[in-house]
Amino acid sequence: MASLDSVSIAILLGAALVMAGILSSLLALRFGAPLLLVFLLIGMLAGDSGPGQLRFDDVRTTYLVGSVALALILFDGGLRTRFQSIRAVLVPSMALATIGVLLTAMITAPIARYALDLNWTEALLVGAVVASTDAAAVFLLVHAQGLRLRPRVGATLEAESGTNDPFAVFLTLMLVELISVGHSSAWHVALELGREGVLGAIVGVIGGRLVVLALNRVALPQGLHAPFVATAALVIFGGAQIAHASGFLAVYLAGIIIGNRPTRAHNSVVTFLDAATWLAQIVMFVLLGLLVSPQRLLASIVPAVIVALVLMLVARPIAVFLCLAPFRFNWREKMFIAWTGLRGAVAIFLASIPMLVGLSKAYLYFDVAFVVVIISLLLQGWTLAAAARRLHVALPRADRGPRRVELDLPGQLEQQLVGYSVRSKSLFFRRGLVPSWSKPTLVIRDQRILSPAEADPIAPGDYIYLLAPPEKAEALDRFFVDMQPSSAPDPHLLGDFVVSGEITLGAIANAYAIATAPEFASLTLADYFDVHLDHAPKEGATLELDSIVLVARSISGGRVNVVGLRLPEEEEEAAPLTRLASFKRKLSELWEQVAGI
Repeated sequence: MASLDSVSIAILLGAALVMAGILSSLLALRFGAPLLLVFLLIGMLAGDSGPGQLRFDDVRTTYLVGSVALALILFDGGLRTRFQSIRAVLVPSMALATIGVLLTAMITAPIARYALDLNWTEALLVGAVVASTDAAAVFLLVHAQGLRLRPRVGATLEAESGTNDPFAVFLTLMLVELISVGHSSAWHVALELGREGVLGAIVGVIGGRLVVLALNRVALPQGLHAPFVATAALVIFGGAQIAHASGFLAVYLAGIIIGNRPTRAHNSVVTFLDAATWLAQIVMFVLLGLLVSPQRLLASIVPAVIVALVLMLVARPIAVFLCLAPFRFNWREKMFIAWTGLRGAVAIFLASIPMLVGLSKAYLYFDVAFVVVIISLLLQGWTLAAAARRLHVALPRADRGPRRVELDLPGQLEQQLVGYSVRSKSLFFRRGLVPSWSKPTLVIRDQRILSPAEADPIAPGDYIYLLAPPEKAEALDRFFVDMQPSSAPDPHLLGDFVVSGEITLGAIANAYAIATAPEFASLTLADYFDVHLDHAPKEGATLELDSIVLVARSISGGRVNVVGLRLPEEEEEAAPLTRLASFKRKLSELWEQVAGI
């Protein structure tokens, strides 16, 4: 009975710790504290050196939980990644995830060697452990503080976060093997890297497509789709690891494939994975906090701080600027990407590998990684939003997105039901605009269900439901948030072929002798972009209007306020692609063919 009681006590204490972590997130969000730091501190307070007095030194369990948690986090990241958003930054992101990690480790190694009194291999292991970033934490902090990153910067960090962890894991394992065995060769390392990368990609692509096939062909009971996808992700991860492939790369690619294909119960899967990854991060950080000994940290605190500062202020910026030099990133974007080298669970998880295999200085690696993570969360985590604003790579959210309700429709994959509350200042209410690919279906008013015709005119406070393709549902948000005041376009932009976004299509048709549908004649050019684009308008977006091409030249308040007119006689023969652009296009086409996206 005593053993049964100990199990019950363990369950009670474990659940209480996780609950404390969940509740503490509310406090952290209120005061802007990095959430991951809060979870770590809870683990430390519950440990044998804190008031909790819990003794926990099971490295094997920590590694197991960390592997499962990291696999789920990467899978969820891939599931939310739109391939169309990252295809333009795929090459620079891959450079950051591979060459960038290696450069960061190599630049950090000399400092670790002399500050911690290590040999070169051990110093490089320290660099490899702390080289990878935790961009998931970056986006959590950015979103919590009401910021949205510029698309190219956000997509680069998003793609890097999913692909740098597998390379950091590989580099750490190779160095641990080198220290344990005592010898290795460059050919062996290159062969292992190639094998793990290629096999991981194959397992991920095949596994992702099999999961899509199973979701759409197998009639699972309601509610089991999300657990099926989560366990399938762990099967893909475990199978790749057993085959000596990169399980982390495989599970990330599988997530991308599943997230970019039409599947049943997509919304419930995403919601379930969101909760699962939150729980995984909390459990992992609490366990890592339990492993820490504050007394042991004091012995290496000074050299660990030196390593952390060099890593953040020297190694990461140099690696980012070198990797992004061939690409068209301005210095502000490079500086922000360099500053978002936030260290999180991955660094401490990698530091547990030397402890698991029993290396002589394993606890030193763990303690250094822990100090690096703490300083990174404190210094970079609290200044991330300020850095984004000062470097002009993020725009403040003037209004939170509307509460969107999404319902999958049984028996088909092409449409889902999306619902919104109608606001008095929304684009939909003021202009009656909805995209051409969506269709209003029903309206709920005073607890009565009406058709759009019966509810006409729509009133503020109504709930309207529209049919829309699942992949475009999020683009409806901009029609149901409060409109921002549209500033007048700069006078020097207006000319013969540049006009205001408030000009109607009818006026353009009369001026340039083109044909337009009568129902569109009263629409402004800004309205035309809103109705026909699948996403929020961006500078450079184009639409055809008979023989004229409309080009968005300036955006204000989320709408196009200056439009360029590209007339037929202006069309020029396309310039030949550069070698780099040609390579990127071929790489993108090959990925689409293999992944089926």
